[in-house]
Amino acid sequence: MKNITIIAFTLIMVVILMSCNTKTVNNEHVENKEHENHSPKGMVLLNKNQQDALSLKLGTFQMRNLTTVVKTNGELEVPPANTAEITAIIGGNVKKIKVFHGDKIYKGQVLAILEHSNYIKVQEDFAEVAHGLDFLKQDYERQKELYENNVGAGKVLQKVKSDYNIAKAKYEGLKSRLKLLNIDPQKIKNGTITNTIAIYSPINGFVNEVNIKLGTYVDAKDKMFEITDNNEIHADFMVYEKDIHLIKEGQKIHFTVANRPDEEFIATIFAIGKEFEKNTRAIHIHAKLNKRVEGLIPGMFITGHIHTDERLTQTLPEDAVVKEGTKSFIFVLNNKEDHYGTADDHDHEYSTGEDHDEQTDESIKIFKMVEVITGQKAEGYTEIKLIDSLPEDTKIVLNAAYYLLADMKKDETEHEH
Repeated sequence: MKNITIIAFTLIMVVILMSCNTKTVNNEHVENKEHENHSPKGMVLLNKNQQDALSLKLGTFQMRNLTTVVKTNGELEVPPANTAEITAIIGGNVKKIKVFHGDKIYKGQVLAILEHSNYIKVQEDFAEVAHGLDFLKQDYERQKELYENNVGAGKVLQKVKSDYNIAKAKYEGLKSRLKLLNIDPQKIKNGTITNTIAIYSPINGFVNEVNIKLGTYVDAKDKMFEITDNNEIHADFMVYEKDIHLIKEGQKIHFTVANRPDEEFIATIFAIGKEFEKNTRAIHIHAKLNKRVEGLIPGMFITGHIHTDERLTQTLPEDAVVKEGTKSFIFVLNNKEDHYGTADDHDHEYSTGEDHDEQTDESIKIFKMVEVITGQKAEGYTEIKLIDSLPEDTKIVLNAAYYLLADMKKDETEHEH
């Protein structure tokens, strides 16, 4: 009985010792695991899911002009020579409409057909004058010959000459009128008369207005169509009195359009107004777009800024720069060949509970914090001066830099504990 008691006591002690050893091993494993989840000091490791969640953008320095800036607003406009308001030379009733609002048209294309008896009257007058002119011309030449041979009277010659010149002037006037109506005078001489006229487009462009309906009468002063050639669209800005002395022809204006805020366009000033707007005390500044842009429409609201002097400097978006105390930092993609190691060296430190196939080594990126000196700021960009040079192909984090800083500080704090 005594032996059995000793054996039982011995077994209990063995179990207790094994339990203690297992707990110690588990604690060491947890501690090691915690250490494995920490990034190297001054660096941040992000897996693919984290990068996607941040919409992380990588890029390089952008050369921008951060000198004196004049901010301005305005609208897109088309020069007067590229806009046409179509009217009828002689009023008539609308027989056909050949175009629709928004149609792209070409110079010489038929827009509408008008009909009216007035068109017949003009052609009849021309035909009458044309045939009478032939007779008056012959009579004038005969009287001139008689006078030169001392047979005819000078008074008769003068009367015939006057009648001939009056008829000739009337003939030329009616002929020009017919051409304005797009009617061929020669066809009228041949006996062809029409009660309709065609209205043609004088320019290439787009139909902005259609102000007629079938059967309605349009007068000579009524605007039937408006055609705009958007190929010559330009920016019309307003600059206030206090900034006028800074503006010169040839300066560049960087601007955005209200419905395309993420795109920046460039235009060059070619004309500066010489008169103030009464209410705003501002003048018009006209700038030609540096390249043709599809989809821009006259009347679009635009916002721009003018750099009044030139000094290009390397910049980054403001979201790429973080401050810690009095110092400024950016994050760059770590070069896999430097002494901080590669993503392969640290892949075991970023176990997220997902299968290894879903989080490959290549999906993990290492970013290190680099101290810089900041300069001027404008339009969401900050001037960057490097303390230590970086390779030309260095990829820089362009956004979410504060998140990377917070993540790095969190890892360092956990590591200390």
